[in-house]
Amino acid sequence: MRTQSSENAVIPPVLYRVDEAAEALRISRSVIYELIRSGQLRTVKVGRRRLVPVQALDDYVASLGVAA
Repeated sequence: MRTQSSENAVIPPVLYRVDEAAEALRISRSVIYELIRSGQLRTVKVGRRRLVPVQALDDYVASLGVAA
């Protein structure tokens, strides 16, 4: 028998779709793709999908503080 808490456990994401990454950073998808093209945002490819690791978002945001 499962407990109530284990059924409702939320697993935090490790990889975001491009649109989710854009939403998390509050920028447009086109800006996300520009960051990817310029090498400022690291991604991984899983099959045909381009995914953004959560750590890559953290690294990008941290780099903004260094550049300022």
